[in-house]
Amino acid sequence: MEVINSFMTWVFKSRLGQIEYFKKAPHAAQDSVLKDLIEAGKQTKFGKEFGFASFRNYQDFAKNVPLTDYEGFKPYIDRVMKGEQNLIWNTEIEWFSKSSGTTSSRSKYIPVTEESLEECHFKGGKDMVTLYVSNYPDSKLFSGKSLSIGGSLESNPLNTTSKAKAGDISAVIMRNLPIWAQFARTPSLEVALMNEWEAKIEKMARETMDENVVSIAGVPTWTIVLLRRIIEIKQAKNILEVWPNLEVFFHGAVAFGPYRNLFKELIPSDKMRYMETYNASEGFFGLQDQIDSDELLLLLDYGIFYEFIPMESWEDENPTVLPLWEVEVGKNYALVISTNGGLWRYKIGDTVRFTSTKPYRFKISGRTKHFINAFGEEVIVENAEKAVEFAAEKTEATIENFTAAPVYFGKNGEKGAHEWIIEFAKNPTDLTKFEELLDQHLREVNSDYDAKRHKDLALVKPIIHIAENGLFQEWLRQKGKLGGQNKVPRLSNSREFVEELLKIKASLKV
Repeated sequence: MEVINSFMTWVFKSRLGQIEYFKKAPHAAQDSVLKDLIEAGKQTKFGKEFGFASFRNYQDFAKNVPLTDYEGFKPYIDRVMKGEQNLIWNTEIEWFSKSSGTTSSRSKYIPVTEESLEECHFKGGKDMVTLYVSNYPDSKLFSGKSLSIGGSLESNPLNTTSKAKAGDISAVIMRNLPIWAQFARTPSLEVALMNEWEAKIEKMARETMDENVVSIAGVPTWTIVLLRRIIEIKQAKNILEVWPNLEVFFHGAVAFGPYRNLFKELIPSDKMRYMETYNASEGFFGLQDQIDSDELLLLLDYGIFYEFIPMESWEDENPTVLPLWEVEVGKNYALVISTNGGLWRYKIGDTVRFTSTKPYRFKISGRTKHFINAFGEEVIVENAEKAVEFAAEKTEATIENFTAAPVYFGKNGEKGAHEWIIEFAKNPTDLTKFEELLDQHLREVNSDYDAKRHKDLALVKPIIHIAENGLFQEWLRQKGKLGGQNKVPRLSNSREFVEELLKIKASLKV
């Protein structure tokens, strides 16, 4: 195993030169990506419709190709799902990623081409390992198995007779992994791609608990469910009694901060490492490349061309759109992508904030639809997650899940507020103190919220409900969104999600 570990580490480190290139020459890397995308798109029906053959530079591209979102691009995607080829990309499209995005009832289907699999998603996985073994030369990553927690696959819903398949991006990736990568992972593909989530967790637990698991890759919420079940079956105190060689958790999809203390309880070791990834249905965008920072390195040679809409311009009829070389540190931007998966100037719905431009590093700050701005307070997901993490740490609490929404002004002069539903794995030592600290930290990180809270001018202190154990899981189950990469929206400017949760909460008490 030592020989295999050393050899594989050497193989993966060979990619470091290319990573260093796009860090040092980011604009040249992006210019090259755009040229390749335009070249691939020239002969497609979409490319002919918008005149790709005449484009000479970014300005031509931005001037002639309209911005779009899923609803705007859906007619093209539907046509591809029904079997039409060479419409948005110049090679055959056989896979579609079923995007969780939100817990809304309507699913999104994102095209996944061979190029986006090979040059984006797989490449991202390889670079994740490359950066990890480079940062930790003592790693024994290849001495055991990697546990992957993924989703499931289904037939193409618009053309059940075609060979095209759809499913969570994790499932699409797993199904297409090369043989050597399949050999290195657990559980079996049959179990990993099961549809029924609760049965799947049980089978995953029993199939993996006696393996030599060295690394885990997955969404924090569902990883917790699996680890708890394994600990329960093995009657262990923690997961290290089951997997003593476990050394790293590669995580993404939701912010890790609120779950950090819970993972410390499940994996009580100072030697355990955590690495954040930003891999979505639409592409692999970022990796944590530094040991002492949770900033993400923007991945620039993956067949994705990036543009950015300043959030102050987001709702404008013709918003300002900036290429990478015009962004500024500290500002919030909505992400726009054109990809080797056939998406063109597509508003993905995520927002980012750059922390550096040499190289380009960033943090995910939220979603364009996940915020609270009922009173001009402009609270974004990043604010909420930091406040919850801060309050939990100070009161020795462990967070399982949470969401928040506004309470609007009442007819009788009642002031507004934010209403939170928080599920604790470990309750705070002092709930009143937790509430005060959450409110205090929100005021510290968001001046607009602080102004509305000043002397209870528009907002009174937050209303916090402690959720019964399993409340959020039950909510996801009732919406048919249990498992995979489905996640709870942290913030909503409407009360839809909160009211649904409160209704379930009341029924659980009966």
